[in-house]
Amino acid sequence: MDEERPPEDETRTRMASRAAARARMEQQQTWVDLQVRQAMERGDFDDLPGAGKPIADLGEHHDPDWWIKKLVERENIAVLPPSLQLRKEDGELDDRLDKIHREAEVRDVLEDFNKRVIAARYGNPVGPPLITMPRDVEATVAAWRERRDVRRRETRTAAAAAPTQPTRRRWWRRDLSAGR
Repeated sequence: MDEERPPEDETRTRMASRAAARARMEQQQTWVDLQVRQAMERGDFDDLPGAGKPIADLGEHHDPDWWIKKLVERENIAVLPPSLQLRKEDGELDDRLDKIHREAEVRDVLEDFNKRVIAARYGNPVGPPLITMPRDVEATVAAWRERRDVRRRETRTAAAAAPTQPTRRRWWRRDLSAGR
């Protein structure tokens, strides 16, 4: 029976630590007030930008979402319904795939895209209807390979056609076999 109950010392220690935590929390407010008061006396809050001016774009009516609207405007975030987002992504998918160099990564991107399209097709429609279809992975990978091969050929042709610069012999790499 004694084993189930903690000893009296542990109980007292817990109560003392709770009391100390409570006292710290009560004193924290006065500590913060003290820090603000000292900063004001030092003049840390003098000459702040916008001091004494009204808050810009405050407006006459209360809008609780003002901060999110400012964030969308500032960061140029486009919020689209899933159907339009997938349609836009489908249009840009080939360009995105062309920046990838490994076939395995191309397949991963296509599988992720197809999963999201299928999930949107079977989910509750939000916004306009979804007309985007899942991509055929093998056909898309084959098209990606062809585009990659064309880019490689063009790069080789451009490199071969580019005039080569004559190599200059540097004084520190002189030919020592000719003798001194």
